[in-house]
Amino acid sequence: MFQVESMVVPGGTESIVRGGRDLFPLLPEALHGVERIGVLGWGPQGRAQALNLRDSLAGTGITVSVGLRPGSASAEDVRTQGFTEENGTLGDWLEVAEASDLVILLIADAALAANHEQIFGVLKPGATIGLSHGFLLGHLTAVGSDFPEGHPVIAVCPKGMGDSVRRLYRQGETVNGAGINASIAVHADPDGHGWDRALAWSIGLGSPYTFATTLADEYRSDIVGERAVLLGAVHGLVEALYRYFRIDGADPVTAYERSTEAITGPIAQTISIDGLVAVRAASGDVDLFDRAYSAAYGPARDLVAEIYDEVADGTELRSVILAEQRLATRPMTEIGGSPMWSHSAEVHANRATAAQKIDPVTAGLFVATMMAQVDEFAARGHAWSEIVNESVIEAVDSLLPYMHARDVAYMVDNCSRTARLGTRRWGPRFQAAYEQIALPHLDHPADPALVKDFEDNPAHDALAAAAKLRPSLDISV
Repeated sequence: MFQVESMVVPGGTESIVRGGRDLFPLLPEALHGVERIGVLGWGPQGRAQALNLRDSLAGTGITVSVGLRPGSASAEDVRTQGFTEENGTLGDWLEVAEASDLVILLIADAALAANHEQIFGVLKPGATIGLSHGFLLGHLTAVGSDFPEGHPVIAVCPKGMGDSVRRLYRQGETVNGAGINASIAVHADPDGHGWDRALAWSIGLGSPYTFATTLADEYRSDIVGERAVLLGAVHGLVEALYRYFRIDGADPVTAYERSTEAITGPIAQTISIDGLVAVRAASGDVDLFDRAYSAAYGPARDLVAEIYDEVADGTELRSVILAEQRLATRPMTEIGGSPMWSHSAEVHANRATAAQKIDPVTAGLFVATMMAQVDEFAARGHAWSEIVNESVIEAVDSLLPYMHARDVAYMVDNCSRTARLGTRRWGPRFQAAYEQIALPHLDHPADPALVKDFEDNPAHDALAAAAKLRPSLDISV
């Protein structure tokens, strides 16, 4: 149903599909046999995807409905968005699942692991199971189970937070193809229409370009990324840098600006527009950048590899499921209580007059961490589209702009439960690595071979190829 293009990447090509509102008329036929889409859950992804799909499919006769668990606190917000019991677009989650031809499972990972059998048990014959995360596959594999036979299993995984998925879709109402990139996977395809349905779903969400992956690769890269450069490592890094600059004599506001503000502002913007190598040139002190990069790359790569191993063997997934039991009686404390975050408002208020500077130490450590994740994913065999989206594009075009508008701690305290748990577990490990290994070695000479590997890394070509498909607007928060 959709035109497949070849994107040149290091070592060959990858097949991708461009999105765009001009393709919306093709969605009903591509969805093939889907008359009712049920979105279970109203977290950030559930809200964004239900609204985007409803808007994209308006006038087609395909109904998008929302299913909530009994007593859900989200019910009133769902109703204010026009999904109601009266018009048949809001109901009990199992009833919505039973009535739908495509059931998109967007409830929390641990809750889905605990309740998937109930959902599978009510599905109509041949109904398509839709996922936006491979966590459930990892859980089913760990317990020796599988998806029910006879049902297509597809995934559409936006490479950004739910608020970005909705906000860029709305911002792009007059810009064709504006939105958040997505990966798709077809895990089971008994009727042969899985790829078209997945592409229709992705295009309906507003994805500028869609690339293929597997459900296993998706959850590994996604969960590792959350714990590393997307959230966990960023939080550990800014905490370490803030303390480092304060010990070095900086006042609290300056220390915040040189750490958090530099990463979420000018560093993220430079990467988004000009790429990773441009940060080195813009740092103002290439030698210090190189020393910081050389000091941080090895410790960061070791941690990313450790996280990957624990995700791949199910350890990290089990920790999320175990935490669900504790959280019933002992909710997570907020990270935003750290002293550095009390200066956030003052720093934000100074933006109109303060110069946006890239600190070379901050830049070197952050870029080293990002490249450590890129290189680990490449060594594990992930496709280049997945590598640059999960390690770079999602960070600089979705998450970091939100951190810039709020702050890193706010972002960590308001993301998915799986991501919050992972950040709390691994953020302190990254912080310790920066404080105990990287920062004490800043006075060592840079490693010329490591710097050359960075400059010549094939990821730069892959990122440049993906950037050509970037929508022509930046997210506003």
